[in-house]
Amino acid sequence: MAGLMSDFALYTHAVVRGIPASLAKEALRSSQGEVDLSKARKEHEAYIEVLGTRLGLEVVELPAEESLPDCVFVEDAAVVCGDTALITRPGAESRRRETEAMNKALKDLNLNIVEMTDENATLDGGDVLFTGREFFVGLSKRTNQRGAELLADAFKDYAVSTVPVLEGLHLKSFCSMGGPGLILIGASEPAQKTLKIMQQMSDHRYDKLTLPDDYAANCIYMNLPNKGHVLLHPTAEEYPESAKVFEKLKDYMLIPVSNLEKVKVDGALTCCSILLNKKANV
Repeated sequence: MAGLMSDFALYTHAVVRGIPASLAKEALRSSQGEVDLSKARKEHEAYIEVLGTRLGLEVVELPAEESLPDCVFVEDAAVVCGDTALITRPGAESRRRETEAMNKALKDLNLNIVEMTDENATLDGGDVLFTGREFFVGLSKRTNQRGAELLADAFKDYAVSTVPVLEGLHLKSFCSMGGPGLILIGASEPAQKTLKIMQQMSDHRYDKLTLPDDYAANCIYMNLPNKGHVLLHPTAEEYPESAKVFEKLKDYMLIPVSNLEKVKVDGALTCCSILLNKKANV
């Protein structure tokens, strides 16, 4: 397993997608916040710039599609691990066509494509937490047991456990990886309950870092050559109390990334990219 872990969070490429004008009015949302489209686009540009210019990933940017208001949230359309990409079947019917452009982009990157075609299955990538050792799949409004089973079929090298998402849209609405063996988790009771279940199901003992705000626990961790531990996290403007907690991560390159607009349509930091490690000889 050590060999599998050595590549954990080492990425070379990021797949992102533009923001359609339709996001402001038509994207799915659990609250009634008004989205400022130009601000959302500025935030997204800054996010892409961090991935490409600052961190040196090769960024593949897919064009926005007006008929798919949620298409910027590419994470839900595929789960990539190693050189395999599972094209999902998103839980919201209005989002199913988002997988077409993603399928093509990942094929062009020479990944082995597995398509989820079972009409009884639903899976959003936002419900999939890969720890480097195993997968946890949140059973939520968007992801069901059959979706989790098909993910287990696609990634046979890893254990897959399902956990209930008691509140919020996705599993990663309140947790993410903050490093090898470190889970970032929100402080709310439902988030802590879910973490307890994850810990009970795993043979591995994970460390946890609890953040006062659930949404602040959605961060992007990378382990990059010449940069070491990198964490993209929400800003102090959004979550002042949680921002202080990130400072406990010594030896990390901490990069605050604003997400004030996309959060209004339930978008978090991990939602807006699919990260992969493309080995040079493939």
